[in-house]
Amino acid sequence: MQSTDLMPNVGIRCVFKVAASGYYAWLKRPRSKRAQEEERLQVEIKAAHKRTRGTYGSERLKTDLAEHGVKVGVHRIKRIKKALRIRCKQKKKFKATTDSTHTLPVADNLFDRKFTASEPRLSVGERYHLYRYG
Repeated sequence: MQSTDLMPNVGIRCVFKVAASGYYAWLKRPRSKRAQEEERLQVEIKAAHKRTRGTYGSERLKTDLAEHGVKVGVHRIKRIKKALRIRCKQKKKFKATTDSTHTLPVADNLFDRKFTASEPRLSVGERYHLYRYG
């Protein structure tokens, strides 16, 4: 039998410089009130995340949880979500659908509109208004 079989947590106790009696007393100690509440909040946050189809961030989750009788702060929700690796769905980014490098023929200019100014610093508007700058 090795010494690690007799005392498997010798390394942990040596690193933290804790007596054996203190370590085993800590193991037998009941979970703290905050740790119990943390477990309950983890379940609540998972349920709220599923209920909202994963679209709510921490701010909106806070109001959703408050409506269901759970009062908790935003930063605590953020910390628990991070620990559970829960992220809300992001909006889709804008995607350009115009392909300017195509080889298809360009349509003819049927209206024969001219978009050049007759004088310098003069711009023609959409409804034939003339604007002078300067």
